[in-house]
Amino acid sequence: MPESKAIAVLGYGAIGTVVCDRLLAGDVPGARLDCVVGRSAEGAAVPVVSAAEAIARADVLIECAGQAALAAHGEEALAAGVDLVVSSAGALADGALRERLYAAGPGRLFVTAGALGGLDLLVAAASAAPFTTIRLSTTKTPAALVQDWMDDSRKAELASADGPIVVFSGPAEEAAALFPRSMNVAATLSLALPATPVEVELVADPAASLVTHVVTAEGPVGNYRFEVQNLPSPANPRTSRVVPYAVLHTLREAL
Repeated sequence: MPESKAIAVLGYGAIGTVVCDRLLAGDVPGARLDCVVGRSAEGAAVPVVSAAEAIARADVLIECAGQAALAAHGEEALAAGVDLVVSSAGALADGALRERLYAAGPGRLFVTAGALGGLDLLVAAASAAPFTTIRLSTTKTPAALVQDWMDDSRKAELASADGPIVVFSGPAEEAAALFPRSMNVAATLSLALPATPVEVELVADPAASLVTHVVTAEGPVGNYRFEVQNLPSPANPRTSRVVPYAVLHTLREAL
């Protein structure tokens, strides 16, 4: 039997804690949780180490800590020969960072699809001919969409909303940058289908009990519509409950 690979998890929040728990439970054969990086990880069942030590110990680094953490440590991990599983796909909307990570190695880069589905069919259709239009409409609760950069009047509008409000409308790359914990799906879609700009509408709805993503794509080989409704994470409403399991699915592909 081949030796299991050492896994380090960068981030111990809503995504990272679930990933660690499932690895410890043996959900991914061939993967052994070795260590974790995170300021709130004192209760972890494995050593809590610095990012530099995690990279030195691991065969695979799983990023669950957000866009800034990926920018700070992703290239270093890949250059050290460590495979990198990315949950914060929104960071790759930054063209300069994306180019550095794609060029780095010998470690391999794997980007999880996160809360989004249907990418395999869309990529197949786009390989025949690029889509003419791609649109993403995402609906979340107002509280999940409040950002530090918003002024007080915008935050008050969201807090007092009694119906749906369009919070953002524009390109996927801008959505991913402005809403880094809520719009990784926009970057995922854009990265998978680079030949066609992805237009995004982000809606805050106080009645939303589920996180809804609706993708519509039109092109020479067909028209497609996917609707995904995910429960939000109980620990962080900005992310969907399914995301850590999507990360684990990507890890299985990386092993």
